[in-house]
Amino acid sequence: MYNLVIIGARGFGREVCNLARRCAETGASFTIKGFLDDKTDALDGFAGYPPILGPVETYAIQPGDRFICALGSVVYRRKYAELILGRGGVFASLIDPTAVVFSNTLIGKGVAVFNHATVSCDVCVGDHAAILCCAALGHDAKVGCFCHLGAYAFLGGGAEVADDVTLHTGARIMPHKRVGVGATVGVNSVVMRNVKPGITVFGNPALPF
Repeated sequence: MYNLVIIGARGFGREVCNLARRCAETGASFTIKGFLDDKTDALDGFAGYPPILGPVETYAIQPGDRFICALGSVVYRRKYAELILGRGGVFASLIDPTAVVFSNTLIGKGVAVFNHATVSCDVCVGDHAAILCCAALGHDAKVGCFCHLGAYAFLGGGAEVADDVTLHTGARIMPHKRVGVGATVGVNSVVMRNVKPGITVFGNPALPF
């Protein structure tokens, strides 16, 4: 049994909180302790959520704490996860009970896999990645650390997204194609060629934007 602390109390934080509740309802052994956020009124108007415990920078890590970073921006997810890691914090992963994860797949630390996502066989998902609802990862796909795969995103067999990549809703990476470090793929875009690091592509076929 551990205490789950969610980094970020904004919209994505509330989504991750509900993901955690779904996991707890099906037997995961943790209690949701609360959120870390410097915006003390982030939950005003939203009922039924655990408290904001304070900012990441000043939170005193307690025995039994486990963390998950619920920030939609891959830049800020890395920043705040690394702050906690630098102080010895330990991260937990959450996998929705409706998600399907096939054999020989490696899921890193601090990963969130949402409802009805499918992760096929022999896939590798790096630390602190987020795989949103109904995303699908084909066999032998690789997802780097801190990536954000939006709802209905698709990676074909052997496709690879490097660290800090953002795939927006419905983005599709064709089999064996690679998206470079820090790149962004726009909504409903189709990647048919490798994407260079740090750029944004959009369209079908996806082109620099």
